[in-house]
Amino acid sequence: MSSTEDWDSRVAALWAALDAFDEAEFRARIEALVGELPPGDPVGLFELASANDSTGRPELAEPLYRKALESGLSGYRRRRALIQLASTLRNLGHPEQSVALLTAERERQESDELDDALDAFLALALVDTGHAREAAGLALAALAKHLPRYNRSLAYYATHL
Repeated sequence: MSSTEDWDSRVAALWAALDAFDEAEFRARIEALVGELPPGDPVGLFELASANDSTGRPELAEPLYRKALESGLSGYRRRRALIQLASTLRNLGHPEQSVALLTAERERQESDELDDALDAFLALALVDTGHAREAAGLALAALAKHLPRYNRSLAYYATHL
């Protein structure tokens, strides 16, 4: 196992045990792991942002997400960071910024397992900006893909809200 895989495994194990720690201890453990990376590493910045966000400190998470993205965070973590930043912005009272970020990401035409999560957070931000019908359509279209029946009907209704 490479050192990167080992580090990723330790981070994943810590996240899996999030509820076993108080917030400060969890952040300290993430900080210790991030300390093993070079200063300013975008993955480390992302993990610090996520830890702050998940422990009730969104105002500290926002600039860390932005710095991680600006520093070249890539792949799956880049998309997670963008979704999480948009959610944080919404929670901090900036749903318009959230809508803009998530809409731009949807338009990138890159699809992965996070598509429905992106749509769910976009729907929340749309509600906060007064676009509840559009939000409901987006959420229902995402849900339609997962139903055992009625997929076609629900998808049709979702596009016609």
